[in-house]
Amino acid sequence: MSKAGPPPTVFHILERNIGRRMVAILDPSYGFEGTLAAVTLEPPGIWLSDAEIVTLRSTIAQPVPQVVSREHRSEVFINLSSVQRIEVLHES
Repeated sequence: MSKAGPPPTVFHILERNIGRRMVAILDPSYGFEGTLAAVTLEPPGIWLSDAEIVTLRSTIAQPVPQVVSREHRSEVFINLSSVQRIEVLHES
């Protein structure tokens, strides 16, 4: 039998994705997209470099939120207590 340790925490999962592009959704219509640069424990948060503020919009006909505008920011700290969802973007 293999010894399985405790399941990974959110911080472990985020640390595995350092250097990858991701979107942090703070509100159903607002979020940040950028490259994950660092994960902090105190305060719990993430640093995004090459960040952009993204505005999302969904309609009855298109219920999946789509990015409708972007505004460039250089670096952003996001407190994880205000994040609703984090999505890792895959390179195409």
